[in-house]
Amino acid sequence: MALWDRLKESASTMQTQLLAKKNDLKSGAFRDASMAMCALVAAADGTVDPSERRRVAQLIATNEVLQNFDAMDLQRRFDANLERLAADFDFGRVSVLQEVAKAKKKPAEARAVVQIGIVIGGADGDFDKTEQAVVREACYALDLPPHEFDL
Repeated sequence: MALWDRLKESASTMQTQLLAKKNDLKSGAFRDASMAMCALVAAADGTVDPSERRRVAQLIATNEVLQNFDAMDLQRRFDANLERLAADFDFGRVSVLQEVAKAKKKPAEARAVVQIGIVIGGADGDFDKTEQAVVREACYALDLPPHEFDL
């Protein structure tokens, strides 16, 4: 199986797992952590191009799990995290990872945050090394083993 096919299958599987947990993913910690994860993945290479913003906006608008929250509020939180990363990437990354870590008290939420990162990272068909690295870093912030997600 080609890497792209495995990636699509993995993202699809993760989306299915997220849907199964939809009713358990309603906390403010999950909301904050998932938008922080989206920002980390979008800015993984040090820049955020318009297509990455569109992918996150599309995820916010169409993802059934994220529909537990107000779309405008999610967008505002995503943008605030991006601003932190744009102002000073290294310092911003620490702050945004603290947002991600809010979900570590509930293992189901922590795993869902990582799954959202993988879904966003693979949305363009290329879950590249920099995106994988920030999702791996988020795993550590959430006290999850990266190998659980093939990272």
